[in-house]
Amino acid sequence: MDSPEQEDDVFELAAQQTVDLANRIADEYPDADLWDVASGILAGAVQYWLYSRQPCGDPFCDACAEVSTAEQRMRSLLDEIRESATQSDYYHTPHDSNVGTA
Repeated sequence: MDSPEQEDDVFELAAQQTVDLANRIADEYPDADLWDVASGILAGAVQYWLYSRQPCGDPFCDACAEVSTAEQRMRSLLDEIRESATQSDYYHTPHDSNVGTA
């Protein structure tokens, strides 16, 4: 089994390579809408995430209990997205419409 450090390294590697891929696409296609690039990256990540969370088929599997239905997988995915988003340096921006001024 992988150690927590190895899991952290793989997580960071995957995240960084995803950002690098988006930047390469944006550089290669300078006229592309960055929202389209980001949405495409997200769509691919969601597909892979759902693929990786398929239950094994044993209805009594403890490891798959959290993802044994489509609704549970969606809830887990949204929780993970929320956590990643709120930890991002880009979550709040000075240009958010709800930013107050003094």
